[in-house]
Amino acid sequence: MLKIGTLGLQSNIVLSPLAGISDLPFRLLNRRYGCELAFVEMINARSISYKSQKTKQMLISHSGDRPLGIQLLGRDPYYILRAMEVLKKYTFDVLDFNAACPAKKVIRRGEGAALLRDPAELFRILTLIVKNAHVPVTVKIRLGWDQDSMNACDIAQAAQDAGVSAVFIHGRTKSQESRGGVNYQAVHEVKKSLRIPLIAGGDILSPQLAKKIFDETGCDGVIVARGALGNPWIFKAIEAFLHDGAAMPRPSRDEMVDTIIAHLNAAVDFYGEEIGVMNFRKFFSWYTKGMSNVRLSRERFYRAVTQEQMLLLLEQLRKPSRTRPRVYQACAFAGEDTTN
Repeated sequence: MLKIGTLGLQSNIVLSPLAGISDLPFRLLNRRYGCELAFVEMINARSISYKSQKTKQMLISHSGDRPLGIQLLGRDPYYILRAMEVLKKYTFDVLDFNAACPAKKVIRRGEGAALLRDPAELFRILTLIVKNAHVPVTVKIRLGWDQDSMNACDIAQAAQDAGVSAVFIHGRTKSQESRGGVNYQAVHEVKKSLRIPLIAGGDILSPQLAKKIFDETGCDGVIVARGALGNPWIFKAIEAFLHDGAAMPRPSRDEMVDTIIAHLNAAVDFYGEEIGVMNFRKFFSWYTKGMSNVRLSRERFYRAVTQEQMLLLLEQLRKPSRTRPRVYQACAFAGEDTTN
């Protein structure tokens, strides 16, 4: 069990916020396959303050999308407080503050991983958030700005002193971004310095790598990002491998096609056909990675402009005995909306 403040979780495997990906259909699909705590994609405090339409859609949820985390990006206390006031209208379970994003446009604003170079300011921000939050607060950090300024232990201890309930850490520096290996020893040093849970991430691409980061860092949980792209089965696979070392069999081709179709239908139901189809092309690439005889299907799929065209192409991926078309219904997002 993983405990983040007042939130108790049966699973210590968390779905990371992923920009342009972690929408409601994606989260619900991963929950179906074993994910317990999932995050909305990272949201800028200014965008929430201005109540932009795009931000409102990113925050749509319902009762089946629990427990839910929201990750906030920002630096200006004025906009952070305004954002938190707006978020009081939404139902969620954890508020995470991002001090890890290495994107250039984020760094230029002094946000994300740029705050690793200003620990005093990060401490002030976290203290402010904890004081005004109605849910447990967490922070996501990296090992440091670069190899010569790895201050994650000091940052994590300051976050603990500010009152956060857990620390998420990516086991690389800002300068590395997603390149190079994860520094397990450095993450282990951060874990030893804390009394609160440490949830580690970086290259959680398989059950074996999840076990490796648990074993070598002593972390309390792991956060899965790229490993869940086209692979919602990773959550149950990690749980099984951690429990008894058993390797779950890869889903059959039919099972994979059924999952892709369910995701496509949910995306179209959520966004409407035009946007849903356009957004789903990237997911098809991830789902079919490593699948045999899909090159031509990919080319056709990327040119498809309707849900029906995509469904027909997906049927052609099945085994020969299962090529007869079936009738599909879009997934209905029943339940209360949290955009009031």
